[in-house]
Amino acid sequence: MFVQPWDAGLDEAEWRTWLAEGHDFGQLAVNGLPGHPPVVVPTHFICDGRHLLVHLARPNPVWKAIEHDPNVVLGVIGDYAFIPGPWRAKADIPPQDGVPTSYYAAVQFTCRATVVDDPEAKAELLRRQLAHFQPEGDQAPVAVDQPPYGRMLSGIRGLSLEVTEVRAKFKYDDHKPVEHRAAVADHLTARGAGLDVPAARQQRRRLDRLGPWKP
Repeated sequence: MFVQPWDAGLDEAEWRTWLAEGHDFGQLAVNGLPGHPPVVVPTHFICDGRHLLVHLARPNPVWKAIEHDPNVVLGVIGDYAFIPGPWRAKADIPPQDGVPTSYYAAVQFTCRATVVDDPEAKAELLRRQLAHFQPEGDQAPVAVDQPPYGRMLSGIRGLSLEVTEVRAKFKYDDHKPVEHRAAVADHLTARGAGLDVPAARQQRRRLDRLGPWKP
């Protein structure tokens, strides 16, 4: 993922906070076997320190590819919006000469994958995931010798993804003048389609933290 200096994440706390706001579904990209394209799997995940935890069905074609090459990428994208050209036109040019762009937030994790096959280790992985996704605790215990999960553990495999690099990108025209960025955020809020409002929120948040762009 190409990241311009003005689009880069400001610090680790920024992308961690963004993920914690509900961005816990991404795409796991695995190098394909020789002569085959990459394998890309949409999946929920959780952050566990410097690891990401995932589980997938045992028949998933991803396993052979991971066993061949455990170096993988998990990418997350959100808060995206198309920005029409007229919104970006400078004051001294016709609106139709403005150049459109895309706004989005993205985090990509480069990882080394370890397959989790031990039943108790898989049960613990599921317990950690459920604590995140279903914190109400209104589920049956995840135990290797109890229903309903015990008999289902053989149908899944777990992945512990050791994070070796993180690339975070928040592409919201941070190199543009403050007035321009505020105006686009207003346009997004007024249009209110798709993820316009979350995109505007990200732009205003970055504007508050960065102010005028300083190379």
